[in-house]
Amino acid sequence: MLVYFIGLVVYCSLFHIWLVLGVLYEHFEDLPSAIYDFVIVGAGAAGSVLANRLSEIPDFSVLLLEAGGSNKDALLTQVPFFCTRLSHTEYDWNHTTTLQIGLNGRSIPFARGHVLGGSTSINGMFYTRGSSEDFNRYAEVTRDPGWSWTSIQPYIRKNEKFIAPADHHNTTGQFEPSIHGFHGNNLVSLPGFPQAIDSRVIQTTRDSEEFSFNQDMNSGNLLGLGWSQATIGGGSRSSSATAYLNAEFSARKNLHILVNTRVTRVLSPPCDGTFRTVEFVQSQGLDWVVSARKELILSAGTIGSPQILMNSGIGARNELEELGIPTLHDLPAVGKNLTDHPRLASNWVVHGHKTYDLINQNSSFSDRLLQFWSSTKKGPLVDTFASQLFFARLPSSKLINEDPASGSSSPHYELGFSNGFVGETPPVGNFIGITTRVVSPTSRGSVKLQSSNPLDSPLIDPGFLQTEFDILTMREAVKSAMRFLEAPAWKDYVLHPFGALANAINDSLLDSYIRNSTGTSSHCTGTNGMSAKDSTYGVVDPDFRIKGLSGIRIVDASVLPFVPSAHTQAPVYIFAERAADLIKEAWYIE
Repeated sequence: MLVYFIGLVVYCSLFHIWLVLGVLYEHFEDLPSAIYDFVIVGAGAAGSVLANRLSEIPDFSVLLLEAGGSNKDALLTQVPFFCTRLSHTEYDWNHTTTLQIGLNGRSIPFARGHVLGGSTSINGMFYTRGSSEDFNRYAEVTRDPGWSWTSIQPYIRKNEKFIAPADHHNTTGQFEPSIHGFHGNNLVSLPGFPQAIDSRVIQTTRDSEEFSFNQDMNSGNLLGLGWSQATIGGGSRSSSATAYLNAEFSARKNLHILVNTRVTRVLSPPCDGTFRTVEFVQSQGLDWVVSARKELILSAGTIGSPQILMNSGIGARNELEELGIPTLHDLPAVGKNLTDHPRLASNWVVHGHKTYDLINQNSSFSDRLLQFWSSTKKGPLVDTFASQLFFARLPSSKLINEDPASGSSSPHYELGFSNGFVGETPPVGNFIGITTRVVSPTSRGSVKLQSSNPLDSPLIDPGFLQTEFDILTMREAVKSAMRFLEAPAWKDYVLHPFGALANAINDSLLDSYIRNSTGTSSHCTGTNGMSAKDSTYGVVDPDFRIKGLSGIRIVDASVLPFVPSAHTQAPVYIFAERAADLIKEAWYIE
């Protein structure tokens, strides 16, 4: 199927879509002011939403600060299939973790977006909201019914704009229209290019009771196998930058965007407890400050936000004192509770050539497909790397001591099915890849400072696979993937496991394979966890205000007290949409 496109590709000049066309500044000296009503740090999922929604009020002046550059010429970020090529580029912070005990002492890459749109500009684009029980647990833990599944429905609709896939195929039976929004900002669609394994995957849902079909996993019930939905529109990535900071919005006179701006600290007058000023540096290395009349909002992400707070003297007193940082506000939970979904890519050799492997094996072919995509927004590059997902629970017999899922209808693990190799593709061969993730992990980690220099990289410790539950769940997920490929639909197609997986013939060897091969899903949350207003633990109240301080809120993935059983961008969009309303209400804006 892919080879067919070689003959279709036409040689034409590439064109770049500049989706943020309004006033955007690269140098602080060019800003018309150093004081705004709201200053937002970070232009990822949450920060972009807030910049858009707050600047809807003409009387509000808003400054959005982004550490990375603009997405003006970032063509690579716009091509959905190339999402796997964005790590270790200028669009990535290029973080690495500390040595992971649960990964046999390995340090692994930990990608985070470093460009307008943040991680929504470099992620896999999967659009999964999580289970209804995930949000009901948020409501219970925070004692705020506004976070319940029922209550957040308007914010789902406000964010989502579900549209036809790139190939405009008949999508009847592939999703449930009644649960989607069609008038929001963020484009969402079903896969827009048919894969050769699609029919086998769906046939397996008919042949195997274990892999039952779920028409729409965004209904609040994730369990089962269904078609993936992704933040893709018209064959291109829909990021928070393209959805919330495009020309229509960034041209507002009351919204200014400053890129290439590394925020180092938030500042407060002595003994005041009010934080409305940020300190930052740009390429020339000088320290600058800007201030907010109303509120300062940290949206620098699960790694960036706690790092900024601790550099500012907000965090655990004993840890700050060890580094010689004066403690301005003793808040021990800052940087704790780091939670991520461990991710493992396993591959099998297949009989056939209609896989997407050639795109990653042959640069000339890849270039021709890119030219075809540029002129038509069609072809195999219009999709991410998996067209179907499967969410499942462990058998009850395996849940001896605990069930960390948010409820009895929420999953423990996920499988993603790819029509090609997942990972660094071998130079020859055809493959099927299955990605397994633990989506209700019990391991917890932390983000800490390694020095008092605010420009030093933080110490990122996700604590992967440190609990028996997590290694058990990943083991069972891989076994589930094996059973999937033993279904009748795969007879004479799947030949044998690839690489080290072939030697994992018992649980001990399988565990070794898992610990040697697992990495991150880049779904990190929790380092500034939200809790009930009178709780003695946590970092922010349900209205996103930092406990014990004024003038400052945190709105990003770091506030989620539990990682949702889903890819995290949709939940963060939902949290940010509600945060915008809460902030407007606080300033008497209906």
